[in-house]
Amino acid sequence: MEGFPILSLMLLVPLVGAVLCMFVNASTARWVALIATLIDLVLGISLWLNFDIGGAQWQFTERANLFAGFEYALGIDGIALMLIMLSVFLMPICILASWTSVTKRVGEYMAAFLVMELLMIGVFAAQDILLFYIFFEAGLIPMYLIIGIWGGDDRIYASFKFFLYTLLGSVVMLIAMLWMIQEAGTSSIPVLLQYDFPPEAQTWLWLAFFASFAVKMPMWPVHTWLPAAHVQAPTAGSVILAGVLLKLGGYGFIRFSLPMFPEASAQFVWLVFGLSMIAVVVTSLIALVQHDMKKLIAYSSVAHMAIVTAGLFAFNSQGIEGAMVMMLSHGLVSGALFLCVGVIYDRLHTREIARYGGLATNMPRYALFFLLFTMASIGLPGTSGFVAEFISLAGIYQMSSTTTFVLTTGIILGAGYMLYLYRRVVFGEQKNADAAAMPDMNAREWLMLAPVAAAVLWMGVYPESFLAPMRSDIAAIEARIARATPAGDAQLEAGAPRDHAANYMAGEHGSGHGAEGEHGAAEEGGSEGAEH
Repeated sequence: MEGFPILSLMLLVPLVGAVLCMFVNASTARWVALIATLIDLVLGISLWLNFDIGGAQWQFTERANLFAGFEYALGIDGIALMLIMLSVFLMPICILASWTSVTKRVGEYMAAFLVMELLMIGVFAAQDILLFYIFFEAGLIPMYLIIGIWGGDDRIYASFKFFLYTLLGSVVMLIAMLWMIQEAGTSSIPVLLQYDFPPEAQTWLWLAFFASFAVKMPMWPVHTWLPAAHVQAPTAGSVILAGVLLKLGGYGFIRFSLPMFPEASAQFVWLVFGLSMIAVVVTSLIALVQHDMKKLIAYSSVAHMAIVTAGLFAFNSQGIEGAMVMMLSHGLVSGALFLCVGVIYDRLHTREIARYGGLATNMPRYALFFLLFTMASIGLPGTSGFVAEFISLAGIYQMSSTTTFVLTTGIILGAGYMLYLYRRVVFGEQKNADAAAMPDMNAREWLMLAPVAAAVLWMGVYPESFLAPMRSDIAAIEARIARATPAGDAQLEAGAPRDHAANYMAGEHGSGHGAEGEHGAAEEGGSEGAEH
C-alpha cells in the first residue's frame, strides 16, 4: 500500500458522509452514517493488516505544504494504529446504538458523529504539532453539540462544563507548542521527538501540556466534568466519550510529555502517582454510593484511567505497555457497559438502579452480556481487564511499591461497586412490574454487544496481537526517557537528588526489564531494602 493515501481516505469518508447526512431524511441518514463508519472500519482493518511490525517507525506517511509554517502531515506508528482501530471499531456500534433512540434532527446527529470520527482519526494520525492541535481541539465541538442538543434535562450545564474545562487547559498548551516550534525550528512531531529541549524549559512545557491532558483523561481533581457529561449524554455519546475521547489525554502523555520532556516527566512522577492514588480510592468510594448507573460507570472510568497515568509514568516498558492495553481495554469495556445501560434505558427510560432487579428472569441474554463486561471491568482472568491491570501494576511496582499497593486497593473496591451494581440490577426479587415485563435483547442490540464481547475475550486470551504493533515504539520511548528514569520509591520524595537517578541508571534497570543492578545495591542499606 506504499503511496496510497489511506489515512486521508479515512478522513475523507466520514466527511463526505457527514455532508450527505445533512441533506437526506432521517432513515437515509442512519444508513449513510452506518455505511460510512463501516467503510472506515474496513480501511482500518486494511491498515492493521498492512502495518509492518518490523519496519519503519512511521508508516503510511503523507505530506503536503499547505502554506508557510503549516504542513499537512499524516503518518502512524503502532501506538496510533491501535487507537485508530479502537475508534473505527466503536463508531459503527455507536450508530447502531442510536438507531431508534434518537428521533429528532437525526441527520445533524449522525453528521456530528461522523465529524467526531474524522477528528479522532486526525488526532492519532497527525504528524505536525499544529495539525494535531487543530484536530485535538476541534473534537470538542461535535461532542459539545451531541450533549447539548440530544442530552438529558441538564444537558446545557453539562455541555458547557465539558467545553470550558477541556478548552481552558488547551489554551496553555497552544502557547507551549508555539514556543517549541520557535525553539526547535520545526513543527514536525517526529523531529520534535528527537529534539532535546533545555531542562529548565521542560518543566514549564510539561506543566502546560499537563494542564490539557490531565483534564482530558480526566485526572483527579479536574474530573468533575465527566460524570455530568456522561449522565446527560445520549448512550452513543457516552460510549465514544469513554471509549476514545478519554484516551486523547493518555495519547498526549505518551506522544508528547514523556519523550519530549523526559527530565520534567521524571521530576513530576511524584505528582502523577499521588493524583493517581487519590483518584483510584476516592472515585471508587464515590462509585459505591451512586444510585445512577451511568454515574457509577463514569466514576469507575476515572479510577481505571488513574492506573493508565501511573503506568505511563512508571518509566519502564512494562508499565507503558500495560497502560496502552488498559486504554484499549477500558475503551471496549466501559463503552460496552454504557451500551448495556442504554439497552434497558430505552425500555424503561430511567437509569435509577432501584427501578430494576431480577432481570436475569426476563432478560437472560442481556444478563449474560452484562456479566461478561462487569467481570472484565473487575479484571477477571480471561478478559482484557485482567491483562491490562496485571501488566500495568507489574510495571508500576518496579517504580513504586506504595503506589502499586494503593492502586490494588482500588481494584478491590472496583469489584465491590461493580458486583453490587450487577446484583441490584440483574439478581434479586422483581419488585417492579414494568421492569419484569421488559423484553430481552433484539437483533440490533445483539449486533452491538457481540463484537465488543469478542474483542474483550480476544484481548484477554491473546493480548500479543495488540501489543506486537506497539512494542518497538514503546521501546523507543523507553530509550528516550532512560536517561531521566527516577530511582524508585526514593525518587518520589520531592527533594530527592538528581544524581540518584543517574546512579540508578548505571545498573541493569536501564534496559527496562527488571529491578536489579545499582537499584538493588543502592537500597541494601536503605529503610525499604527489606520491602523490595
